[in-house]
Amino acid sequence: MTSETRQRLAADPRVRDVVGLLARLVLGGVVLVAGLLKVGHLETSARAVRAYQLLPYDVAGYVGYALPVLEVAVGLLLVLGLFTRGSAVVGGVLMVVFIIGIGSAWARGLSIDCGCFGDGGTIAAAQTQYPEEIARDIGLLLCAAWLVLRPRTALSLERRLFPPQHRTEPHDERPQA
Repeated sequence: MTSETRQRLAADPRVRDVVGLLARLVLGGVVLVAGLLKVGHLETSARAVRAYQLLPYDVAGYVGYALPVLEVAVGLLLVLGLFTRGSAVVGGVLMVVFIIGIGSAWARGLSIDCGCFGDGGTIAAAQTQYPEEIARDIGLLLCAAWLVLRPRTALSLERRLFPPQHRTEPHDERPQA
């Protein structure tokens, strides 16, 4: 593929719509699945948040109870393509928090399961997967960043409910007499 072809593809709004659709479905799907796997096991989610040892015990418990519900809501909105920019901002903030939490656990020598898809808590040091978890969350953060910058994507409910307003007449800059 030539550089000119790549530039034409990058400039094509349809290509950007498809990239946005993929970013929306990947980020939304991962966050939704993560939340659904935890929402029926809130005590396990609270234990996973406590394992990071970043928040006071009770606060970590509340965060653990609330996080799956937030993930399900954000994931659903993204998959449906509704309130995309706001949902992507929340999803991106979650990814930054997760990256910081995992990096902190790694730097402090904790051996924990991230709790991203259930479980969580202490594990053997050989079982940790911090680099892979951080790389995954950076990829998801890039999806969120794309959607914040370009929230209109193909096959979104937002596009159906709020179609773009097109002017039928050219804008006249002349002052009215």
